[in-house]
Amino acid sequence: MALFVMIIRKMIQNKWLVLSMFFGILMTVALVSTMPIYSEAILSRMLVKDLETFQKDRSLYPGAHWSSVGFYNEPLDKKQRILQELDQFMQDKAAPSFGIPVTELVTERRTKPFVFVPEEGVEDTRKSKPSATLRSYTDLEEHITLEDGRMPAKEPVNGVYEVLVTNGALAKFKTVLDKVFVVQDDKVASTIKIKPVGIAAKKRDDDPYFRSAGLADWNSAFLMNDTLFDREIVRGNKIPLALSSWFFVLDYSQMNLRNVNAFIDTDQSIRDFVKSRVVVFQADFNVPALDTITKYFDRAKQLDKLMWSLNVPVLIMLGFYMFMVSNLITDRQKNEIAVLRSRGAARWQIMVSFAVEAMILCCIALAAGPFIGLGLTKVLGSSNGFLEFVQRTSMNVRLNPDAYKYGAIAAGVSFVMMLIPALLATRVTIVGHKQQMARSMRMPLWHKAFLDVLALGLAIYGLYSIRNRLEDIQRLGLNADDLNIDPLQFVLPALFVVGAGLLLLRLYPYVLRLIYWIGRKWWPPSLYSTLIQVGRSNSQYQFLMVFLIMTIAIGVFSAGAARTINANTEDRIRYGNGADFVTQANWPNDKPPPVTGPMGGPPTTEQPIPKVIHYIEPSFDPYTKLPGVEHAAKVFVKPNASFGAGSGTGSAMLIGIDTDEFGQTTWFPDNLIDHHLNEYLNLMATDTRAVLISKTLAEQKGVKVGDSINVGWENIQSQPFIVYGIIDYFPTFNPNPPTGSINVADAAKKNAPMLIVGHLGRIQFQLALEPYQVWMKMKPDAPTSELYKGIEESRLDIFSVVNSRELLAKAKNDPFLLALNGILTLGFIISIVISFVGFLLYWILSLKGRTLQNGIMRAIGLSLRQLIGMLGLEQLLTSGVAIGIGVLVGNVASRLYVPNFQFAFNPSSLVPPFKVMFDAADFFRLYSIVIIMLLLGLGILSFMLSRIRVHQALKLGED
Repeated sequence: MALFVMIIRKMIQNKWLVLSMFFGILMTVALVSTMPIYSEAILSRMLVKDLETFQKDRSLYPGAHWSSVGFYNEPLDKKQRILQELDQFMQDKAAPSFGIPVTELVTERRTKPFVFVPEEGVEDTRKSKPSATLRSYTDLEEHITLEDGRMPAKEPVNGVYEVLVTNGALAKFKTVLDKVFVVQDDKVASTIKIKPVGIAAKKRDDDPYFRSAGLADWNSAFLMNDTLFDREIVRGNKIPLALSSWFFVLDYSQMNLRNVNAFIDTDQSIRDFVKSRVVVFQADFNVPALDTITKYFDRAKQLDKLMWSLNVPVLIMLGFYMFMVSNLITDRQKNEIAVLRSRGAARWQIMVSFAVEAMILCCIALAAGPFIGLGLTKVLGSSNGFLEFVQRTSMNVRLNPDAYKYGAIAAGVSFVMMLIPALLATRVTIVGHKQQMARSMRMPLWHKAFLDVLALGLAIYGLYSIRNRLEDIQRLGLNADDLNIDPLQFVLPALFVVGAGLLLLRLYPYVLRLIYWIGRKWWPPSLYSTLIQVGRSNSQYQFLMVFLIMTIAIGVFSAGAARTINANTEDRIRYGNGADFVTQANWPNDKPPPVTGPMGGPPTTEQPIPKVIHYIEPSFDPYTKLPGVEHAAKVFVKPNASFGAGSGTGSAMLIGIDTDEFGQTTWFPDNLIDHHLNEYLNLMATDTRAVLISKTLAEQKGVKVGDSINVGWENIQSQPFIVYGIIDYFPTFNPNPPTGSINVADAAKKNAPMLIVGHLGRIQFQLALEPYQVWMKMKPDAPTSELYKGIEESRLDIFSVVNSRELLAKAKNDPFLLALNGILTLGFIISIVISFVGFLLYWILSLKGRTLQNGIMRAIGLSLRQLIGMLGLEQLLTSGVAIGIGVLVGNVASRLYVPNFQFAFNPSSLVPPFKVMFDAADFFRLYSIVIIMLLLGLGILSFMLSRIRVHQALKLGED
């Protein structure tokens, strides 16, 4: 107990250092805790979004699970036993095990098809007798409405079973309600009478209770009350049972990564249980969204790896911070440690006191850190770029066991980091301690061990290796997954920053000496004193300078990485689509309509399709008048047009445009081709025969500017055109070889796609008039909903719409892009806060240690303004230089390592080419935060200087 009290008193005595240390541990635990919290929240949200998209695109309810069992000639008791076991399993075990609410469990029973005829006394003139099945569904009455008739009785009425039918069934059976039919089938021994008494329809069109949205499978069925069906058919065996199925309707909006495993395990347990009761071919299963759900396990692993990789630089910086503060704490106690060692205290006894102190801080940080991480996760979700935030639907975040597990690991590492300086200090006796104090100019450990050179070497070797892989991928047309990607590629920028920063700090003392030597005869006393102070105490500033270098360099790198990835993502979507909106309409034509046989069956004879289809061009004016449309252009695209150039022939994409409208409508980045796109369009505009060709075509076929090229397509006679220009890129055109289509690098040029761009008018006049696309450029603030409403009101017969805005929004909400933007932003904010705390802590302790020196300078005549000027100059030579080095290193790291992020875009097919981008606004925000931090710190230090009393400082020196 006495030891514990002593430790608490020691912590109170060094409260500012201890609080600073605790802050570093707390931020480390909080940052690491955000990874599992964010991963679960964002992937859960994206899972639900993808399931909603699945439902919209396929018109299938994704939260469904259907399993069925077919029966053949099994004995009645075996059928009943199997159904009883399966009913009990589905109700009692499967339903509660899905992990998400079960809104419906629909049990269907179905007989074998049987032939039926009207009751005696009614003549049936049909050549073939109709067949149907008898079915039952649990809780059917709650989900249907009657279009005509009444609900059937739950008991036979005068020996007749009353049933429901659909309008389609009445039409197919060519009958009316209340007509009695007799089952006439060899499989049925007794006389069974059936009477349709009501027409059933869905109560709600979007009710997931129904597996078939259109109820098409009910058009050959009679629907019987489920209780009656169970008694008369299942147990009474009046008509052989053919199938029983169980249809779970689940609330998929409640699905998340916590219960995905439960869903998949339950699906597997249902399959295993069903197959254990019947032969494999008798069982059938359908889980529409299973592929969408299972792929999220891979996405979760990839996201975890990405988050760890992006957080490595910040974690390294936090490690530096904790090591620096631990050193400061230990330095203040080294004299006490040395005295204890000299008086016989064992090293383990001293370490126990430090271990208890570290344990107290780590346990408190572990208890509070995950809750702070919970709040930081919301910052991740609202980021839209580096230091950019938008109003976005808040994520459903919660503390999970992994958050505490990750936090415990971070706290454990912090615990070890705190003990390392103390362990080193316990090796020194009082004599050794005094000797070390006399050797204050000792070289730092990382310079002795050449860690800077080692880190740079690893970073440069890793860069060389990744660049070789990128070249192979781009040259061979491979997927990024076709080569093993080293996960350390994201750690390399951090290694480069540390190595380059330490290397420049190794050279910095020589620069100081050069500055001192150049002006040693002219420097004023304040500058002379500052240069001596910084030069002689260079090793004292090393930790702080490394700290600032890492913060600024990582901030610059983060800004460049976020801006580059966001911009390249947007450019890829805009380039691939060509414009804000791309629509395709149905054109009137003379193509014969599809022919069907009798009763909707297959055609008895095939109707020939003409070789050339003639189209009528609809009016283009309505497109230009749609709400929000700034410009519109006609764009004809023929994917496999044939051409002949010289002695060579081939297939290329043919694009027909009106040059003026196209130039005003399309999106195309600057500096992608030799001249601006509009210059090429203006060149074309001078001659209707002019075409632009891709560089791939020119290289493969040896075509030059001025050559003639004949262009046509199937059943269309080729016509001559003249090559006016050769371009590398054009909107929507990808000149890269198809992914995985070649095996050797030499074949790349022979396999690359080719392009021909000509005048739409000449193509329509000399070749053929065929449907074209309409590209539209929207006004910046025009709402998309107004455009859709305008299309509907104009009654344009559009069958395809590509909305670039929607695709951009979807890309911005991708979990990987959200994680990247959020982690880079959060990491920089934490870095700045930690740097500010470390900056203040270091300089406050430094000023307190130099109280006597500053007091003497005031006593010999230096004014407070001169003293603050000396402090500012000292800040410039240390913190200012560190910031300058950080900016330099960060820019170099961005240029070298940000291109590696193109692995995320499949670099073999990336168009336009990936390029590193910077935005002045990003750096303005970054540098503004840093400058504010330095000015605030300098203001606090200046205030401390102003509070120094000369007589108190001199009295301290006498003591």
